[in-house]
Amino acid sequence: MRFHDMTFPLLRAVSRETTVVVAPIAACEQHSWHLPTFTDTILVTAVAEGVEQRLPNHVLLLPTLWLGASHHHLRFGATLSVDVDLHVTILCELLRPLLEDGYQRVLILNGHGGNIDTLRLALRRLQPHYPNRMLCGASYWELAEKELAALAEGPRKIMGHACEFETSMVLALRPELVRREQVRNDPPTDEPELRGLYVAEDMKQRTDHGCVGYPELASAEKGQEFLAAAIDRTAAVVQAMLARPLPA
Repeated sequence: MRFHDMTFPLLRAVSRETTVVVAPIAACEQHSWHLPTFTDTILVTAVAEGVEQRLPNHVLLLPTLWLGASHHHLRFGATLSVDVDLHVTILCELLRPLLEDGYQRVLILNGHGGNIDTLRLALRRLQPHYPNRMLCGASYWELAEKELAALAEGPRKIMGHACEFETSMVLALRPELVRREQVRNDPPTDEPELRGLYVAEDMKQRTDHGCVGYPELASAEKGQEFLAAAIDRTAAVVQAMLARPLPA
């Protein structure tokens, strides 16, 4: 079920008890020399639509919120962004009408690293007002971390930026948008002495061309495998959410 394709009588008839609202969120920002600015939105939308197709009677899919918290990319340009506090508020306001309308289970499905903190803060802000609802959120690559790592060819086994994962999936979905002649690896700096430490840096401080990872290893075939893994895992999570009792 796609919220944006339905009429209000159809939406009124949707079961609040046996439906998970899936809210994809993403960004529009620089993705190095070779990927489009809409990469995150293209990818999370594909995953979310795949889950809705898998579970059409139990997923209510919202349109993807493409505006993200991307201030850490602004020094590269080619980026649209809102600051983190405003993004938290936007996410709360996105979900509040659905919760007021009686939906019991909500999953924010994220496609942009800069939104991880804001989605968690939004859910923490909402939870005290809706203690008997299931309020959840994750990036699709977090849900499928083990599966994606097993498929990755390069030494980086977790999502980067304009990396092996993202470049492969865009090659699978929108190959005409990939500037293949501009693909360049940008291996992350290995600093084992800082293991476990969060360092607040913008992308300009981390990379000279807006990439983190190994996009030279990307392929459309691998992208199909990455997408399938993300859809499979997210669909399994949705089913587990439906089976899990609501909070007391």
